[in-house]
Amino acid sequence: MTANLAPVQRTVTPFDIDCAGWQNWLGDHIDPAWRPGEWNQDCWLFTGDLASPRTAAVRCRTPRCRAILASRGRCRSCTRGREMSGLAWEEFDVQFVPSDRPRGNDPALCEVGRGSVRCGRVGIVVKLCKGHYSSWRRHNRQRGRRLPIGEWVDAFGIEPLPAPPECSVGGCGNRCISELSPICNYHQRRWLESGHKGTADTPELRRWAAQEPPVLTAAQFSLVQLPQPLRLELAYGIQQRDVLGSTVQPFAMRAIISGALAAGTSLLLSADTLRGRMRTTNEKSVLRQLIWSVHQGYVAFSGRDLRGEDHFDLRAAGLKGATRSGRRRQFGSVDLTVIPQPWLRLLLRRRAEAEKPRGPASRRWLKSCVLAGRGMNRLPGGGIDTVALDFTHMQAAFDEIAAAVDEDGRLYSAGYRGELWTVFCQTTDFGRLAGLLDAPGSFIRRPSQRVPDEDPNEDELGKAIPEHVIRQLDAQLASFGTGVTYGAMDPAHVRAMFQTAYVVLRDSGRRPLEVVSLPRNCLERERDEVSLIWNNHKGRRMRRRLPITSSTVAAIEQWRAMRDALPGAPSVSEPYLFPAMTSAGGSDHLMSNNFSAALRTWVDNLGALDSDVLDAEGNVIPFDRSLIYPYAFRHTFAQRHADAGTPVDVLRDLMDHDDPKTTMGYYRVSLERKRRAVKTLSLMVTDRHGTAAPCSSIAYEQRSVAVPFGGCTEPSNVKAGGHACPIRFQCSGCGFYRPDPSYLPAIEDHANSLRADRERAWAMDAASFVIDNLTAQIASYEDVAAKMREGMAALPKDDRTELEEAAAVLRRVRAGGDRTLLPLTVVSKNGA
Repeated sequence: MTANLAPVQRTVTPFDIDCAGWQNWLGDHIDPAWRPGEWNQDCWLFTGDLASPRTAAVRCRTPRCRAILASRGRCRSCTRGREMSGLAWEEFDVQFVPSDRPRGNDPALCEVGRGSVRCGRVGIVVKLCKGHYSSWRRHNRQRGRRLPIGEWVDAFGIEPLPAPPECSVGGCGNRCISELSPICNYHQRRWLESGHKGTADTPELRRWAAQEPPVLTAAQFSLVQLPQPLRLELAYGIQQRDVLGSTVQPFAMRAIISGALAAGTSLLLSADTLRGRMRTTNEKSVLRQLIWSVHQGYVAFSGRDLRGEDHFDLRAAGLKGATRSGRRRQFGSVDLTVIPQPWLRLLLRRRAEAEKPRGPASRRWLKSCVLAGRGMNRLPGGGIDTVALDFTHMQAAFDEIAAAVDEDGRLYSAGYRGELWTVFCQTTDFGRLAGLLDAPGSFIRRPSQRVPDEDPNEDELGKAIPEHVIRQLDAQLASFGTGVTYGAMDPAHVRAMFQTAYVVLRDSGRRPLEVVSLPRNCLERERDEVSLIWNNHKGRRMRRRLPITSSTVAAIEQWRAMRDALPGAPSVSEPYLFPAMTSAGGSDHLMSNNFSAALRTWVDNLGALDSDVLDAEGNVIPFDRSLIYPYAFRHTFAQRHADAGTPVDVLRDLMDHDDPKTTMGYYRVSLERKRRAVKTLSLMVTDRHGTAAPCSSIAYEQRSVAVPFGGCTEPSNVKAGGHACPIRFQCSGCGFYRPDPSYLPAIEDHANSLRADRERAWAMDAASFVIDNLTAQIASYEDVAAKMREGMAALPKDDRTELEEAAAVLRRVRAGGDRTLLPLTVVSKNGA
């Protein structure tokens, strides 16, 4: 049984539009002189300039091939031909022979000629024009044999015919069939295929020719066959897109025109139908921009929005996109009916129009109002009446925002939920200040309405890419950028640019935006040291300096030499090391998202990429490639220095951090890794003689904060936090001293320091008991270190590797300040 459905109410009908006035307005706002040399207003024909970066049409990269593509590359015919030939591209380019003529163009002229004068008509049959072919055939019938054309011309003095006029179809460069017909051979076929008869010059044929497009190349499109007002609307929309900096895309326009022909009505009324006919994302994007431009034109003409008051057009309101340059405006619109309360819709619209937030901020504003409106809508009355608003409505809005989850049902972070709550309260405050919200004083934010901060998950592993994965990436760096199209740049230059950006990102630890926006002259030399000149956009600190290695310098200089000779680079990119794709791309340099997309494509298509983890059967588990993204290289740079023991203040300067706490985070490892390391090292604890003295993990933790050269179990010193050593920190002579392999580097460094002290003591002619004391300490530390190394060497390889990794983990913990080290002081040689 079929359900009884209520008919859909159309908010827009053809009768709502003043078609005559609308067409007049469009005609007044279309510039006939737009794009000189490309746009022909008389015949509504666009012929793209293949050398212009503002037109998305280029020739096939195969020399002598006439094919035109939407982006740089090879046409299908050349690609298929090269595959069938088995030749390399260089050989194929040399041997390629193009076809005789493009489709639809006139063939060669008739072969009849007299001296230097050639017949002006095109050869249709056996290289003769229609008139000469009829005459030649008649002579052959009369003579009973077929005369060669040249002999026939010479024997009978055949005269060439004058050239007929050009085809009457606008923009068609072909010649007419004869003086008696106003169309060319190509359009004659189209005329006859449409069911007409005869090609004589008649008013009907003239009317047909006036609405017919010429023979179009791939860089052309024609609006002449479209009915009014579609023709005017598309012409107006194309010109408006051009004003906004978008490229004209003939391929997409031809698909849109084909769909518009089937729709046959105003673009304002057939927008949904046309969207369904578009096949590619690019076609849909161009159509969406055209529809927007035409709709805004109609708003300017009539003063009303066909979509209603609750349809908020972000771009028309002047809201900017998320790009740093601000050139791209935010596309799209918002249906404010998702907010149940009309007063809240009004506040959001008016605040957005007044403050014009960028793309991400505008999305947060909308989300906060949607959530708050949903919460208030659950109360009696739904929060519609502003006079009835009170604390319960504010609390309902807070509860909804505080419990907000993402699409997967996971709770948003506390910071994000807190930001949403702040945005909603700012919106209500704006309404009060602007006189748009007449609500009681109880409808305000209370101190108790605060999203609690989350405890950081210390068990979560860091975001740094492991060094062994970096080495695997470096080994396959030559393939980075392969297959990536970047404007009109040659593939070899594209690869070199992306590979150089990768090297700088890997070696410098700068943020992705800081790398892609490097100035062209980004190297500064001072004697033998070279520094990278970069701009900290996040901290707004410009022309920062970072010492870099010679290999990084060589990579930059090699690319800069290629960059200086780069043909066709956008003029706006002149100051930058990595140029933009086009002058109208929204950025003056390589964009972070373009680099990120290229990196993702490269990483996803690499061969084996292994982790250092084994499965239950002992096989290496593949590394999670989603963990490789541009910003992760900054974490890797910082973690590399932290692991190497770089002092915190030095690393802070290298990272250009404002807050040293941010830098300290790189010295911390997860609690889980620390627990595993403690469990491993607790079994390798020795006494001062090097004899094994294993302990529990708990006991290890209790004394691991005591001394820098090992653990200490002396009760009074442990109780004092390591500040009450009875023998002044001469650990190697203490019975409570408990070292383990994680202290080996510190023990050996201290032994070396004691040797230096002994040398100075000898030079000072110090008393023998001072020399003996230093010698005994040195021998004791060396004995402990030697026995620990012997014990480690006796372990199986896997156990030894695990032990070394655990030791490195605990050293990193101690370097990061997770424990309190003893404030050691040098004991004077006189025993004071």
